[in-house]
Amino acid sequence: MKRTWIALLIFTAVIINYVDRIALSIASKPIAAEFGFTPVQMGYLFSGFLWTYVLCLIPIGLLVERVGAKRMVGGGIAIWSAATVMTAATSGFGSILMARLVMGASEASTFPACGRIIRDWFPEKERGLVTTLFNGGSSAGPAIGAVATAGLVEYAGWRSAFVVLGIVGYIWLIAWLYWYATPEKAKWLSEQERQKIIQERNGNQPGIQATIIARPSSLRFLLSQKSVWGLVVTQACLVYTAYLFLTWLPSYLQSTRELSTMNTGYLTAVPYLITIVLGVMIAWTSDRILSSESVRAGGRRNFIAAMAVLSLLILLAPVVSELWELLLVLTLVLTGSTTGAGLNFTLASDLLRNPADVSRVIAITALGGNLFGLIAPIITGYVVAATGSYDWAFAVAASLLVVGAVATLTLTRKPINPEFGPDPVLFPEDMVKA
Repeated sequence: MKRTWIALLIFTAVIINYVDRIALSIASKPIAAEFGFTPVQMGYLFSGFLWTYVLCLIPIGLLVERVGAKRMVGGGIAIWSAATVMTAATSGFGSILMARLVMGASEASTFPACGRIIRDWFPEKERGLVTTLFNGGSSAGPAIGAVATAGLVEYAGWRSAFVVLGIVGYIWLIAWLYWYATPEKAKWLSEQERQKIIQERNGNQPGIQATIIARPSSLRFLLSQKSVWGLVVTQACLVYTAYLFLTWLPSYLQSTRELSTMNTGYLTAVPYLITIVLGVMIAWTSDRILSSESVRAGGRRNFIAAMAVLSLLILLAPVVSELWELLLVLTLVLTGSTTGAGLNFTLASDLLRNPADVSRVIAITALGGNLFGLIAPIITGYVVAATGSYDWAFAVAASLLVVGAVATLTLTRKPINPEFGPDPVLFPEDMVKA
């Protein structure tokens, strides 16, 4: 299947996205030492890119249909890679924060645009696996970034590390501009595979013709839908835990286990790498178990709730004594939070009846998640500074995970029909007998 190359391209885009995000966390020790930053200042720097990220998510989500996914993704990575290189030339808190703000604004292009790419390129029964693999870049990125950045910092200095990471983004951009096109226009795609994608991306129900409504629904209409709010709340609660780990895990390991920068990089990578494998297995299972009717009825919510419950193991992190036990707990918590977040994006696509609404709802959902991701490192910084430990920081995350499990089970029970166009798309579970 040549469409696998599209899955690989967007997967590696997210890897680069998250490598650049976690680089500051891995390099935090020498940066804090050089500039004399406090834990609270580091907390603000860790979350800085999210300030502009959340502000730009919805505007970019609205622009995807006009600009096109190819330009949106390509332009985004070009700008954030430049911001990553700019970090190497910074001279203090203000300039580092500015580089992070630019990076955040440009990284906001990835998820809304790639959400539409997945809907365009992959049959319905493959979306769970592909979306989770795509979102798995948020685990692969920190894993690869932790080791690569740690090695660069250790042997070349933190400034050189940011230059190298920025160059990697431009190498990916060349491949993207050369290879990517829609299924209808991709010359390298066989006609047989092209027809399979087009016929099955909106479901493959005998006797039922999927109607594609080109005009996207308004933002006001989408925000009036209960299921959209269920997606947003669920994402927020899962992403809080994911970002707590993304930004503070290296510092947590260094402060509680007295590890070097290099060893921290290796041990940060372990949970993230295993999480990718477990996440793909869980997503594949959801695709195989759920029928087409269950998919459109939002049956994937049960898997998401289970992932939130799995992440409650975060409460064990402060009490385990052995390093291998801690790594096991962290791996399961990351698997739950990141896989749940990825499946939540898939659930959004499952519930939407209009493909033109996908990028908008993905942007809204990502906004909710990243608003909580934004405050996670800041709250953690204050809690650690006030208590001298991470125990209460983990308790806050656990309480939100419970909220997320309840939200997905209760609020995402209705399909999201389009606002405009002819009669809403009717699938078997939506039909009501006269």
